[in-house]
Amino acid sequence: METPNYIKSLLMPNGKKPVGRRVWSIDLETVWLPFFLATNTVGETAISPDNLGAPLRLAYNADGSVKFSKTGRPVTKVAKELSDNIKMVKDNFTAGLTSYANGVITEYPDGYKAEVDKARQAGEPFIRKDKQDLEQAIAKMRAQELAEAMATAEAVTEAEAKPKGKAKAKAEPEPVGVTS
Repeated sequence: METPNYIKSLLMPNGKKPVGRRVWSIDLETVWLPFFLATNTVGETAISPDNLGAPLRLAYNADGSVKFSKTGRPVTKVAKELSDNIKMVKDNFTAGLTSYANGVITEYPDGYKAEVDKARQAGEPFIRKDKQDLEQAIAKMRAQELAEAMATAEAVTEAEAKPKGKAKAKAEPEPVGVTS
């Protein structure tokens, strides 16, 4: 089985990462919009111009008021028609990857099994170390929590053992007519 060029191209580095609004972790402005404008141009899609021209829309609450984030910024969302098409591409992309992997598994079962075994063996030391580090971290965290609980309990016990306040001694009246 010859690897298709589109699969080969997915595995090659190809430039800088964009830094705009992302949809499915892919830049909206520099990837999705040009892609869908191109697919509209050749007739593969018919996404409405308003969705391509204003892809980000203000989000609203159920009562119709403008939605704000916890930090007080207005929330935006990707226009539904555009979002639906991006989801379709994502689903098709995932199906293509799965189909390719299944084709390789079917055509090269021994080679695939060898890769799985090699990967499993190579990953075992990392899994063991991560498990050990996690167990140590949890033990340390529990010991710290126990020490804090013990200190709190000790402080409470000490506070309960102390008298609530000093009783005032009754002042004895000075004898009348006696001067010092």
